[in-house]
Amino acid sequence: MHIFYRPLYQSDATQFIDQLRAEDPGIEVRQREGRELLWDKPVDRQAWEEYRAAQVAQKPYVYQTEGK
Repeated sequence: MHIFYRPLYQSDATQFIDQLRAEDPGIEVRQREGRELLWDKPVDRQAWEEYRAAQVAQKPYVYQTEGK
């Protein structure tokens, strides 16, 4: 047996999440729906390619002013 072995140890955060899931089983479904609203967006590949093609190359040192 390992010297630091703790049988069936769960952190306070794990216990809280398990309790939350037990009290409200639909929470994971609502989390997925919320994520879909903010993050899982369709990507318009044509618009992205046009955006990349329209970018102007940056100078090596952006803060140097143009000399006369």
